[in-house]
Amino acid sequence: MTTAAVFGSGSWGTAFAAILADAGCTVRLQGRRQELVDRINRDRVNADYLPELSLPDGIRATTDPAEAADGADLVVLAIPSQTLRDNLATWADVLPGDAPVVSLMKGIELGTGLRMSEVISEAGHVEPDRVAVVSGPNLAREIAAKQPAASVVACADIGTAEVVAQACAAPYFRPYTQTDVVGTEIGGAVKNVVALAAGMAEGLGFGDNTKSTIITRGLAETARLSEALGADPATLMGLAGVGDLIATCMSPLSRNHSFGLNLGRGMSVAEVVAVTKQTAEGVKSCHSVLELALRNEVDMPLATGVTAVVEQGVHPRQVAEALMGRPRKHERQ
Repeated sequence: MTTAAVFGSGSWGTAFAAILADAGCTVRLQGRRQELVDRINRDRVNADYLPELSLPDGIRATTDPAEAADGADLVVLAIPSQTLRDNLATWADVLPGDAPVVSLMKGIELGTGLRMSEVISEAGHVEPDRVAVVSGPNLAREIAAKQPAASVVACADIGTAEVVAQACAAPYFRPYTQTDVVGTEIGGAVKNVVALAAGMAEGLGFGDNTKSTIITRGLAETARLSEALGADPATLMGLAGVGDLIATCMSPLSRNHSFGLNLGRGMSVAEVVAVTKQTAEGVKSCHSVLELALRNEVDMPLATGVTAVVEQGVHPRQVAEALMGRPRKHERQ
């Protein structure tokens, strides 16, 4: 039986731990707070993040990273992307030296412009062919309800991707494999920024035509950046691209969409955080996504507009007007 260690007891980490357990793995779920860990072990529920999910008996929680990683055949990292490097400074020494390391994170590191798999390799001292990325239309609450969903497991080594896919192939969760890590990660990072824009449009009172336009042009921006970084364009037509983009931009369960909705209604970033007690991944990553685009001379007007709202307090309506007033061009440019 496969033993999996999941670092991160938030919504997606908890849901993925349940996927692994339902696929037949023994799972150790690592969390920061002792009271949360104790409640998970006692009540079989993560009441802080997914209170509706009854956790399988195959999951045990711990605050000790070494205990979680001891003897693990598979390690899963499910924490906020901008905290990854600091956490790996603590965790690197306890990670098994031969186990695949799976990233559930979707972001670009501020300052370095590195994708999460690159941060894992650099800060965690993990060979690239052991780092796999799981990405797709995977809203945690729908996964918790065991609604059918699919995802991509991408790794430079297809054998490692197959090992990870086998470990998380549950009756309601279907993993596909591929080797385009770059395209998979860029799709996951940029869709959060596009989802903020889609939420802003809804908050401004705009309808489905506007949101569809944002999704489509956001996909074009994502594809341009991915190709500039050497990704396979076909990846963005799959689950880690358009699939994840649609779910994150359209669903009220999407944290990025909901955050953008409040921005569109006139709230500031600080006000949204104060009300929701959460920061969406796209808010943290829009600056690093835009920096990566500028570094590679890729035009990303949507990402530019979202960053202006988040960092400069520009009103979303001004961004919408600026986007609509841009010079016309061929659709594929």
